[in-house]
Amino acid sequence: VQLQASGGGLVQPGGSLRLSCAVSGRPVSSYTTGWFRQAPGKEREFVATVMRRTAGGRATYADSVRGRFTISRDNAKNTVYLQMDSLKPEDTAVYYCAADQNLILSSRTIPHEYDYWGQGTQVTVSS
Repeated sequence: VQLQASGGGLVQPGGSLRLSCAVSGRPVSSYTTGWFRQAPGKEREFVATVMRRTAGGRATYADSVRGRFTISRDNAKNTVYLQMDSLKPEDTAVYYCAADQNLILSSRTIPHEYDYWGQGTQVTVSS
């Protein structure tokens, strides 16, 4: 399995970005796929995830991004997206996508429970 993240960049506060994570190997719907982020000097933290289809496809968000970020899955393109709106300076971080085939619901926000990781993409929110 390979994950290829893209879409990061520099944006002003209040702006929007859409991150993409292209998944190769198996249908993206067979994976629970998540987004995590890591700011300098901080631990990697959960942002959003969508469960694999056979586990119900439930989307979950961190409190800090709920209502501003939306995770979605395009099965035809085998890609997972993270639409980020109303961006704040505190959203600045390297964003990583991750995937796992066997993740259980209670573990969906825990980074080390994911087997596969893409390279990071930098998001900088600054005026």
